Amino acid sequence: MQLQRLELFSTKKEFLSFLGICLFILFYALLIEYNNYKNLTRFNTALVDAVVSKQYTKTKLTKNGKRKTYQVLKLKADKGFSFYTSAKKDFQNVKDKKLNLEIYTSKISFYEYLTSFYAYSRIKNVDEKISIKERLNDFISKEHTDSNIASIYKALYTATPLNSDLQTSFSNLGISHLLAISGFHLGVLASVLFFMFKLPYKFLQQRYFPYRSYKVDSFIFISITLLAYLLFLDSPPSLLRAFTMLILGFVLYDRGYKIISMQTLLLTVMILLSFSPRLFFSIGFWLSVSGVFYIFLFLIHFKHLSKFWQFVLVPFWVYFMMIPFSVVIFGNFSIYHPLSILWTTLFTLFYPLSILGHLIGQGDIFDSILSSFLSLSSAGYIVNIGLIYLVLHIFLSIVGTVKKPILIFLLIESLLIFLYSLLK
Repeated sequence: MQLQRLELFSTKKEFLSFLGICLFILFYALLIEYNNYKNLTRFNTALVDAVVSKQYTKTKLTKNGKRKTYQVLKLKADKGFSFYTSAKKDFQNVKDKKLNLEIYTSKISFYEYLTSFYAYSRIKNVDEKISIKERLNDFISKEHTDSNIASIYKALYTATPLNSDLQTSFSNLGISHLLAISGFHLGVLASVLFFMFKLPYKFLQQRYFPYRSYKVDSFIFISITLLAYLLFLDSPPSLLRAFTMLILGFVLYDRGYKIISMQTLLLTVMILLSFSPRLFFSIGFWLSVSGVFYIFLFLIHFKHLSKFWQFVLVPFWVYFMMIPFSVVIFGNFSIYHPLSILWTTLFTLFYPLSILGHLIGQGDIFDSILSSFLSLSSAGYIVNIGLIYLVLHIFLSIVGTVKKPILIFLLIESLLIFLYSLLK
């Protein structure tokens, strides 16, 4: 006889109490952010230490009709805010390096401080010390002759942003989510760590600590390892969501609560937004949440299906449910886009094998395949679909959590957007 698992919030009072606590934490977090904002904008200029996450060249026409070329830098400050600035066209490559800048702050609003803003600046100093991330990226680059292939692996391992051409290529193929480190990658890494830990732990457990729980100790080992990786990558929003949900999921499951539940996802989202209001404005965070939402939506309404059919159907379901997000937000599509279901499935093998390949000096083992794969992206084209369709999709999705028949309309709407994009 299997015991029935508990609901996280059994009464409205419990949920409202939790909501009240989250709102209090959110209010306090916003007060802290506003205080930091006022300190930044107290004078017309401020000294800021920030790491360059992206650097690229841009050309524009001036008011006089002349072409002006310059460098654009995207930075993340030590205080947590992100901003853009510019430098001369011959400015050195400072990607992943820490800069000390004097930025002009008089026109920065609080909303821009929470999201992102452009600031005129004077670069005072470039920290030439080579960071661990730079060393790792150099190690990756040395194993590849094609810089684009190297960039793909840097995105996969160190969350280094891709250039605009590669971003468009993967958007055309419908697999941008594979290059943005998220819960999918975390799940693969957790599985690999679980099996790596099992054999030596079982050997030592039988001899020295048979009273210990493998389930608990393996979770502690995996959590600490993944936390170190999360901090190394500077906590990307999608990865932060996945890690938080991993911790909460284990704690709740260990105490007899349901984890395949919208309440679990809601709990994760509310906690993260309360402590980090900037996540409200992160597209990556909301796309990550949406992916988990549709997985849960399927598993909740179709729990009567066998594990085999759930495994087969979930990738198709999530693909079609995420089509409106992909097309409306990114606007890219190609005839190869539906094959992303296959690529996503194969990625669970490719990802750990590619890591192993780099560790043993065979990082280029998949280079020819990736080169052929990138050539498919040239078939991409632009698809324009109004935001209203995405709003409708989200509305139907929310209603579908309590009304199963709504899923039919949700699926029809997604299929129509898919067919429109494909036939265009």
